[in-house]
Amino acid sequence: MDMFEKAARIKLRFDTGKGMLAVEDLFDLPLASKTGKTNLDDLARSLYKQLKSGEDISFVEADKASDPTVQLRFDIVKFVIDTKLEENRQASKERDRAEQKQKIMALIADKQDEALKGKSLEDLQAELAKL
Repeated sequence: MDMFEKAARIKLRFDTGKGMLAVEDLFDLPLASKTGKTNLDDLARSLYKQLKSGEDISFVEADKASDPTVQLRFDIVKFVIDTKLEENRQASKERDRAEQKQKIMALIADKQDEALKGKSLEDLQAELAKL
């Protein structure tokens, strides 16, 4: 069973400054915030601290295992962060390609203008008559 199916089956929610959020609500959160708004980075840090605190963990007593839902919450938040970072990288690549394409198209237009400027008056008049 994958982590999203587990989350759906146990109706996993995330306690945040915005209130309780469902898994799908995480995709609406920003990666980070300088104004203190609820964000994925802060949520991941909080869950990571819960995982690493180890206060309720015992390696001897089986009933003192860490809460598996904290790990599930952390894994889901980390997945959302990784997904959004990859989407941002892809969008940046697309923007770069579009900018490069615009530059090339502008240079082509300049070259075409130069070619037209280099033609004689008779050639230009003949081309105008064709249009």
